[in-house]
Amino acid sequence: MRVVGLMSGTSMDGVDAALLETDGERILGFGNAYFVDYAPGEREALVAAQGQWPGESNALAATAEIVERRHIEAVQALPGAELVGFHGQTLAHDPGRARTHQLGDGAALAATLGVPVVWDFRSADMAAGGQGAPLAPFFHHACARWAGLDEPVAFLNLGGVGNVTWVDPTVARPEAPGALVAFDTGPANALIDDFMQERTGVPQDRSGGAAIWGMRGGDRALFDDPYFDLAPPKSLDRNAFRPVAQAARGMETRDGAAFLTAFTIHSVQAAQRHLPEPPARWLVCGGGRRNATMMAWLGTALVGEVDPVEAVGLDGDMLEAQAFAYLAARVMAGLPTSAPMTTGCAAPVCGGRVSYPG
Repeated sequence: MRVVGLMSGTSMDGVDAALLETDGERILGFGNAYFVDYAPGEREALVAAQGQWPGESNALAATAEIVERRHIEAVQALPGAELVGFHGQTLAHDPGRARTHQLGDGAALAATLGVPVVWDFRSADMAAGGQGAPLAPFFHHACARWAGLDEPVAFLNLGGVGNVTWVDPTVARPEAPGALVAFDTGPANALIDDFMQERTGVPQDRSGGAAIWGMRGGDRALFDDPYFDLAPPKSLDRNAFRPVAQAARGMETRDGAAFLTAFTIHSVQAAQRHLPEPPARWLVCGGGRRNATMMAWLGTALVGEVDPVEAVGLDGDMLEAQAFAYLAARVMAGLPTSAPMTTGCAAPVCGGRVSYPG
């Protein structure tokens, strides 16, 4: 199938769209990709909606229209899709109470685009006792096998929230025992982006230019958060670690950026203890891999080589969009999209709802 996958992550900068050729098991080819920016007013609406659940605000319908319109625009830029994988915009995620909220209606996309749309990927997993996240690990497994890797490797996604997937590519099926371990590590760019937006009006520390000059001080007790000791599977909401964000607000800009970057590094370093064995290599995707300061500090904090995923021929900007194309194909084929060691579900789950045009 030729499938377009869509992702609007917790950084809320825009919509990634990527075309993937797959049978739901193998990666058969990578197609074109496209990115649609959220305009400043649109991003502000998404930021204001963070933490809201369905029915809590009359403004959610207008915000959903923004999400759907931008996703439709992204798909239309990549003609030839037979299927679409639509994640939606996460507003809230509460695995402790088995609920999650991704804004956007897949049926509305299907009606406009004229092709089937797979969406609502997380609910079935949570109904089966899972965390509903992370969902990219099955695709990471396929990527490792596509790249011909033959020893354990870790995919580290540094988007708004960080997550890691430990992959043994010698295990043929992603749902099989020993193939995968995955979980959210902690904040990645979300706290830094929010802090820099507040201080400079630009929602990022470009290439770590502020952090590299800052002092990595702050309240070290915050680094002892019990989340880091919690055994996986485990997942986080974007707004977790609010005390850390609050602590940064009392610092100079470069010191706050350094503190928040160091906190992200610490969260990834703490994740190492939960992996079955040290990976030979860490392959970093998401916006964090473009932060030279973050990458340098990761290189000294982790056991194993640290590289951007481009080192094995993958596109770190589009990996999550490609993941939802792959998961959509798996849903159509009736294959699992999550497993006990990726989300904590009781047994492998095929998650996702399918909406057909008309």
